[in-house]
Amino acid sequence: MFFILSKIGFFFLQPSNLLVFMAGLGVFLLWTRWRRLGRLFCAFSILMLAFIGLSPAANWLILPLEERFGRPALGQAVDGIVVLGGSFDTRVMGTRREPALTSSAERLTVVPRLISTYPGVPIVHTGGHGLFVPEEATEAEGAYALFTDFGIDPARVLLEDKSRNTHENAIFTHRLVNPKPGQSWLLVTSAYHMPRAIGVFRQAGWETVIAYPVDWRTRGWQDSSLGFSGLSSGLRRFDVAAREWIGLFAYWLAGKTSEFLPGPERHQ
Repeated sequence: MFFILSKIGFFFLQPSNLLVFMAGLGVFLLWTRWRRLGRLFCAFSILMLAFIGLSPAANWLILPLEERFGRPALGQAVDGIVVLGGSFDTRVMGTRREPALTSSAERLTVVPRLISTYPGVPIVHTGGHGLFVPEEATEAEGAYALFTDFGIDPARVLLEDKSRNTHENAIFTHRLVNPKPGQSWLLVTSAYHMPRAIGVFRQAGWETVIAYPVDWRTRGWQDSSLGFSGLSSGLRRFDVAAREWIGLFAYWLAGKTSEFLPGPERHQ
């Protein structure tokens, strides 16, 4: 139920969608006795679309998430590596029968470096599909094909193919590997997604998870004054950041994360 509600809820709360709905309502009101309110809705939605699409607003929203966890130096002892899904377009894969990567592909392209740094430790890819209607392919299938192309020993690879969101990533992967007390696991996901992922894994019973962020969308705090040359680019980044903040709040309310905005203080 949480999965379904989260998908439906974010569709309506996604800022770009919400502003388009508001503009549509404004247009409708122009043909009623509430024309003044309709004009206000139209004007506000257009101005906000321009503001969040062209100003640095999207960077203001995503930077506190991306800068929350630094990347640790490679070489410290770990007992395994967990790579979160989100890097495959399962719709395209289901038809093309080839791995189809998304803009979060760095979650996977970093894997060859990690396996060479940590020889012998298991690597787990967790992700089935995050769609209402299951596709013919899962992310696990794409990960297996890509890891094979990377030349990774199949004996080192574990695939979790049922999870649909971050909470299920943590729960199902915990059941799969049954981490022992005192073990440390490297967690690989996009930098903006890392706070929610760390909080969820801690809450799910992982004793020590070490954040290894990838897939940054900004250069750092210097981008707080950087706007966008195209409306779609700013809107896309704003939607990504808004999704994470909404997800953090929803997971916190539902008790699925250790705290509202997890930080590196614990276990790191």
